[in-house]
Amino acid sequence: MSFERFTGENAAMLLVDHQVGTMGWVKSIPYEELKRNAIMLAKTAKILGMPVVLTSSMEEHAQGPLLSELKEILPDQFETRIKRLGIVNAMDDENFAAAVAATNREKIILAGVTNDVCTVYPALTLLADGFDVQVIADAGGSPSKMGDEMALRRMEKGGVTLSSTNQVIAELAGSWATPEGEQLVQVMVEALNS
Repeated sequence: MSFERFTGENAAMLLVDHQVGTMGWVKSIPYEELKRNAIMLAKTAKILGMPVVLTSSMEEHAQGPLLSELKEILPDQFETRIKRLGIVNAMDDENFAAAVAATNREKIILAGVTNDVCTVYPALTLLADGFDVQVIADAGGSPSKMGDEMALRRMEKGGVTLSSTNQVIAELAGSWATPEGEQLVQVMVEALNS
């Protein structure tokens, strides 16, 4: 099996349900770390000009709105976010599935706020649909460590590549010496020093 690097030119980023209410339900990773990693991914996608699809579920309920930082970093994608009305698997929402298809990318970087609900199902669906899927495990979490581990094991067994925020940023950068690479280093340094 050959390794083909994910790049800003061949991959799209999907950020699922990083909403202020839902984030409070995650206990397997500290809130600030989860938030920092999701924001780092958004900044990375912006620097590299990657297609990004944002989605939220039931914003008017306990889940609440998407992180305001996402609106600051990716204003256009925020305005065109897919607002799901309770559909658990984002890929079962025809508007989200259409937005993913419209990226014209076969490599998908996916982070959902809860790995055991928001991430696992779209990840496995995308895989079944023929996409090369990399899930960023530390840009999500679960209400329990056991729940998180079960979700990650299920995805990995299904063929999903599991990764971390720093790992995928390094992979996308390829070289820190490029103009984009220098900006990505700054994103990492700022986040690690915050």
